[in-house]
Amino acid sequence: LPQALECRPMSRRLTRTVQVGDLRLGSGHPIRVQSMTTTDTDDVAGTVGQIERLVEAGCEIVRVTVNHDRAADALPEIRAACPVPLVADIHFTHRLGLRAIEAGVDKVRLNPGNVGSLERVREVVRAATDAGVALRIGVNSGSVEKDLLEKHGWPSPEAMVESAVRHCETVEEMGFTNYVVSLKSTDTHTVLAANRLPVSNPHTAR
Repeated sequence: LPQALECRPMSRRLTRTVQVGDLRLGSGHPIRVQSMTTTDTDDVAGTVGQIERLVEAGCEIVRVTVNHDRAADALPEIRAACPVPLVADIHFTHRLGLRAIEAGVDKVRLNPGNVGSLERVREVVRAATDAGVALRIGVNSGSVEKDLLEKHGWPSPEAMVESAVRHCETVEEMGFTNYVVSLKSTDTHTVLAANRLPVSNPHTAR
């Protein structure tokens, strides 16, 4: 192979293990393939059909959007038909996260900066703890807190990481550690820089 295409050994940083359904993520466990459906989640037949095709293609974890009550209503039936761990992507309201946990999902995508009060975050964390459900703490460039935007001047990688660390500390103070972190931006370079910062900084690496 040309030098640029040579397969080089890759070392992985030791992290904590996160349990998502019957799969373990992080540490020395295999890197898992996850994808997301594009259907309206309240279309149960369409959503389950797409999940089946994703799994046939090698998908190991599937995420569905839960952006309204009709989507939450459909979750129990989708969960029963889904052969792999199911993740609920909730939108702004913690109540949908609580409903997703009740429906039996394996992980909930939670953006603590978008659900309102700290007490609402606590409600979701308590429910996830009781049900053995993992959380994905998500920080988007558009959801960085106002004080961090003022501090950094824009939703910079540093601002995103500081926001994520703040949210991680919040849930860990509640005794919850079964979570993963997602840092996303509309700018590719910002995404790369934001995801490299926690790894390179021993004070933020988890």
